Amino acid sequence: MNTEDQQPEWTTKPEYLDTTYDVPEDILDVPQTERQPISPQRAKRKPIHQEEGLVSALCRLLVDHQIGQSSVTPTLKWIKLIDPKGIAINLLLLLVLTHACFPRLRRQTRKFFELSYYNTESGRYGLGWDDICLVALYLTLFTGLRAAVIEYILQPLAQKVGISKQKAKVRFAEQAWILMYCCLFWSLGMYVFYTSDYWLNLHNMWTNWPDRELDGINKRYYLVQFAFWVQQILVVNIEEHRSDYSEMFTHHIVTSILLLVSYGYHQTKVGNVILVLMDAIDLILPTAKILKYMEFKVACDVAFGVFILVWIATRHILYLWVVYSVYAHLPQEMSFGCYYGSNQDLHGPIPEPAGFSRFVQPFIDPEGLVCWNQGVTNVFLGLLLSLQVILALWLSMIVRLAYKVVQGIEVDDPRSDNEGEDEDEQLSNGQPGKRPKNHQSSGFIEVALQEEEVGVESINLGKRPSTRRYRKGGAAASGVTLHSDRKELLGRIGCDKSE
Repeated sequence: MNTEDQQPEWTTKPEYLDTTYDVPEDILDVPQTERQPISPQRAKRKPIHQEEGLVSALCRLLVDHQIGQSSVTPTLKWIKLIDPKGIAINLLLLLVLTHACFPRLRRQTRKFFELSYYNTESGRYGLGWDDICLVALYLTLFTGLRAAVIEYILQPLAQKVGISKQKAKVRFAEQAWILMYCCLFWSLGMYVFYTSDYWLNLHNMWTNWPDRELDGINKRYYLVQFAFWVQQILVVNIEEHRSDYSEMFTHHIVTSILLLVSYGYHQTKVGNVILVLMDAIDLILPTAKILKYMEFKVACDVAFGVFILVWIATRHILYLWVVYSVYAHLPQEMSFGCYYGSNQDLHGPIPEPAGFSRFVQPFIDPEGLVCWNQGVTNVFLGLLLSLQVILALWLSMIVRLAYKVVQGIEVDDPRSDNEGEDEDEQLSNGQPGKRPKNHQSSGFIEVALQEEEVGVESINLGKRPSTRRYRKGGAAASGVTLHSDRKELLGRIGCDKSE
């Protein structure tokens, strides 16, 4: 064999180099210097669908709702949290995992899940500092639960009942949440009131003081209500400030102080009565708003009339009756002085010691010193009357506005808010945020129902326009119908839980 005729395999010219390819003419027209290399396209891989396990689903949920930073409006620079559901999930999961994984800490973590100060002899619960743990749990739970229920249940429900516009769906969901909360806890409060010895007997609100223990249902009801009102203090400061911000903030502060002090000084009986009276109104106006969004105009107007009557009856007549009982009945039924010890071993009355510590001990030590005198009575009366002043101011606004609406007088909103009203509704003229000149509102109460209840999840922490738009709208009443092109006063006056 001739070795010269044999060539190494690597020197042989591949066949594909002799193969000719058809090149499109449009490519040949492009100068060589401007031609771009053609890279082969890779086939896209189809995602592999695997069944998601419980752990994977939980991890994905946490990643989707993590706490993070976002651009905020200038008035909310101190806020760096973007999702209330994520905040609640992270905090609650941290607490649950700590309780489950660290047995040595369960003595502390169980305070967040169980009522503290249980008395095995009486089967009731004392009061003390550890109760703040359960309040913190309820506050966090309300924050996440409200956001989740509104987003995943109530807004889809609004779509099901025929509400198509996004703003109306959000407001429907917010008012439905308020109605759900009030139906549950007003009913629970009424049950506590009806089964008590002070049912329709105000004198008995002041007997057997100090009763240093509560039944389990009574204690849980009071702590849940206190947690809710503390949350409202946060909400009213997070939302865009409105012209009645001072009244709203003062109302929430006074209400929370009354709940705290009445709890520590064993006056939960009168606290229960006042909560029942205050919460009754929150069953009426959210219902009217829901009827308005569902376009039941006659039922909406009727509900508004009932709202005014219930407001006057509960927040002025019956409320002032309770205030009078503090002034007249309390000194008759209670023995002033200081007491200490449990219900089974109660000592007193004894003279009041000097120093400020006697006012703090009821909140710290379930068997510590608790004192009552005329000065403490005056503090309670002052807080209750200051709350009545705020309610009277709101009532005067309600009456003036209702009178003007009925008379067909042009109404200007006395509490125009400072947040830009970016109307996202597409109206009949095709222009977002504007109404036709001859547009007629859906009924007498539309001005009372266009205000939005403020919640944590409805806060937009992204950049928002800072321009303010103050619009004037004429009102012409015919029967109980009027013309209006903007929000009016009554949407949040005592009617929702952001009050």
